[in-house]
Amino acid sequence: MHEYAQGGRIEVVTGSMFSGKTEELLRRLRRAEIAGQSVAVFTPAVDDRYGETVVGSHAGREWAATTVDGEGDGPWAALDHLDGEAVVAFDEANFFGEALVDVVTRLADDGRRVVVSGLDRTYRGEPFEPVPALLAHADFVDKLRAVCVECSEPATMTQRLVDGEPAHVDDPTVVVGGEESYEARCRACHELRTD
Repeated sequence: MHEYAQGGRIEVVTGSMFSGKTEELLRRLRRAEIAGQSVAVFTPAVDDRYGETVVGSHAGREWAATTVDGEGDGPWAALDHLDGEAVVAFDEANFFGEALVDVVTRLADDGRRVVVSGLDRTYRGEPFEPVPALLAHADFVDKLRAVCVECSEPATMTQRLVDGEPAHVDDPTVVVGGEESYEARCRACHELRTD
């Protein structure tokens, strides 16, 4: 955990699939609640794996959340749901559009602690906006690693699978899924089909 000064700040938790990003976000929210701080949590409408009004982790932990549209100006709708909360969290930031950067910056400038989690790279290994932009604005960054399913080394890449095989480089970037569609892999074991 970081030493915090009074005032607003942006914390970004990133890494590959299965690295514990949401688990870390939930841990921070639990600590804030124990400290008596009010919390507001937002999740993008496209990610309904754990329900429409829940942030959930692969480990089964959950937190009630408000769903907002991640595209266009959708992230600005989060401001309409706030009622003075000291801590504001956004899960799956990679499913939000570029507007999330301005929303998060505004919240921090207003004196709030903002915690954001999401993938920083696509299954191709390319920057997954808006997370890289959020990293540039962050006061604190934690990049988590998973375990490579192929060689057991630290995994920093997200491997997408289609019918059990590596995805093609031209497949869609956003496909919501879990263990049935993704694996954590190290750089050496990560594959992309180009045929």
